[in-house]
Order: sequence, then C-alpha cells, then structure tokens
Amino acid sequence: VQLVESGGGLVQAGGSLRLSCAASGIIFSLYTMGWYRQAPGNERELVAAITVGGSTNYGDSVKGRFQISRDNAKNTVYLQMNSLKPEDTAVYYCNAHSWYNYWGQGTQVTVSS
Repeated sequence: VQLVESGGGLVQAGGSLRLSCAASGIIFSLYTMGWYRQAPGNERELVAAITVGGSTNYGDSVKGRFQISRDNAKNTVYLQMNSLKPEDTAVYYCNAHSWYNYWGQGTQVTVSS
C-alpha cells in the first residue's frame, strides 16, 4: 500500500495550495480518505475527511477555507487550501481508513507572514 502526497511548499499568507494524495494497493473507493497535519510540538490533528459516500468533515480551524475532494477513477484525494495562515504551517499527512489504517509520508506546508 502506498499513499503519496504532493503539492506542498512555501506560500505567503492569504495564498492557496492544492495537495494531492495518490493511493495504490487498496480498493480506494472503499476507504474514507483524510488529511491530517502535525506542527512541531503539537499532536496530529484532523484537517478534513471524505467518506466513501462523499460526506465531508472539517477541523474547526479550516472550515470555510479548505475543501477536500476525491476522484475514485484516479485513486486520488485532494485538499484545496485557500486563505492560508501562518498557523496552517505543518506537515500534512494523507490517511486511508477502512478495516485498516494507512498513512502517507507527509508533505511540508509552510505559510509565511
């Protein structure tokens, strides 16, 4: 199983980034897909999740700014991040959850003030 994140980088506050996570080795359409993040000294926290049926859930700090989506034909989940703030700086991890739980290696997002 592989979850490969891409799209991270350095952006100024107020800017946007789009993260992608390409999954292989799983039946993608049967997994709830999520994005988590972890900043130095902090616990890993949920950013957004999307269920098999397309229902979404967001962390309070990103509601209205981030949008999660999935393309089952491409085995890929996306995170569109708008109006980025310095406090969004973290390593962002892709997660696949069903009977098993899988994690990607993470991608760094840095938002400068």
